[in-house]
Amino acid sequence: DRSPSRGLGDVYKRQLFLIGESMSNRLLCLLLSASLFAAGAVEAAGNTTIESFNKAKKILEHQVYQDHRITFYCLASFDRDKNITLPEGFVTPEHQKRAKRVEWEHVVPAENFGRFFSEWRDGSPECVDSKGRSFKGRKCAEKASKEYRFMQADLYNLYPAIGAVNAIRSNFNYQMLPDTAATFGTCPMKVATRRVEPPEYTRGPIARSTLYMAEAYAEVYKLSNQQRQLMEAWNKMYPADQWECTRAQRIQKIQKNENRFVTEACRKAGL
Repeated sequence: DRSPSRGLGDVYKRQLFLIGESMSNRLLCLLLSASLFAAGAVEAAGNTTIESFNKAKKILEHQVYQDHRITFYCLASFDRDKNITLPEGFVTPEHQKRAKRVEWEHVVPAENFGRFFSEWRDGSPECVDSKGRSFKGRKCAEKASKEYRFMQADLYNLYPAIGAVNAIRSNFNYQMLPDTAATFGTCPMKVATRRVEPPEYTRGPIARSTLYMAEAYAEVYKLSNQQRQLMEAWNKMYPADQWECTRAQRIQKIQKNENRFVTEACRKAGL
């Protein structure tokens, strides 16, 4: 026969077992949450593969744009030697010589994120020239900050542009300029009052590159509320096309990180 004391002991053991099982499940959930958070942090990381801006440009020329030699803003074709065939009706108000060559444009300008680095603003003990004079700005950031070099060389933020367009765009932010005429003749790019209205076909890629940079380098680069709202609106308004998706896939393979904004836009577009 089973005594009452033995029955109570079995109940007690069963309760201890259930409590232990519950604690194990909670621990498992915590570990799973931590691993998912870590995975998300990895996905949000920026470039940690390419440190040289010059190397980044060569990679883009030979491994990303080798079969799509078309400039971003003005759709000008260029050959493997970077000779440009300007679109009919293209004009530039200045920088005539730079209109003959391809340059690699930072959609988020180097100066705009560079100013967040102390080496750019204030200099560094490493930034002294051969005559003992201190220097700062882009040259110092390139020399003294590895993080800046990775940011400057991030392939997701670099696009081919007619040199004159790159020069005149400068580091100006994007904005709608409804009362402004096109600056470059038949190329629908507007630059006025230190603002830029890009062609409609570039706004989706611009938005997804900018949002990526703000997320991937959140510790050192911040978007203004106005710029963020504009980029989020353009991201929704302008879907990805096949080239934007192909470009991102090639960059991800080379640079070993993802632009999730392009990935999501490509998924929505069925590409």
